[in-house]
Amino acid sequence: MSSRTLPMSDALQAYLLGHLRAPEILRELRAETARLPGAGMQISPEQGALMAWLVETSGVRRALEVGTYTGYSALCVALALPPDGRLIACDLNEEWTAIARRYWERAGVAGRIELRLGPAVQTLDALLAAGGGGTFDFAFLDADKENLRRYYEQSLRLLRPGGLVAIDNAFWDGRVADPAVNDNDTVAIRDLTRHIRDDPRASFCIVPVGDGLILARKRQ
Repeated sequence: MSSRTLPMSDALQAYLLGHLRAPEILRELRAETARLPGAGMQISPEQGALMAWLVETSGVRRALEVGTYTGYSALCVALALPPDGRLIACDLNEEWTAIARRYWERAGVAGRIELRLGPAVQTLDALLAAGGGGTFDFAFLDADKENLRRYYEQSLRLLRPGGLVAIDNAFWDGRVADPAVNDNDTVAIRDLTRHIRDDPRASFCIVPVGDGLILARKRQ
């Protein structure tokens, strides 16, 4: 037993990965992404498994993603959705999302995913303007850090009561805990974490998985 989270040694990480239920298509996408610039933007396999579990056990039917990269997190979510479930994925980069589309097709879930290329702030505003408020069950935010608070506020409006929002990079490779680090991205993550912690509209926790995952559940 332990009163604090165990450090993740290489051996423990290997044990964890060896016991994940992960389709081969996810392993292949991870391997291809690992050869690309910015490969560190991809979430960890265990984080993807946690998100898929949350989607499945929460009965998610409509999901939203801000920041898609090569599509790994979207694929984890889409595979956990029911056949008539839908995920709207927001990104800016056509080159990286072309890889995502290819894997979504191979996995047989392309019909569940709608990719919207363009600034996510505008995409989320358009969803709200079209009457999408309160109609989503799950949102995953993994994009530019300076806009995270705005994405959170937009997502909270789009979520139904009881809906979940998950936010990546809560630990920011440990930089959030270093008072000497005060770049714009680090400050933005600290500010958002405090904002959600103190937000009476949502319950809140930080899960020490991957680079840290903020989870918030919209209250009634």
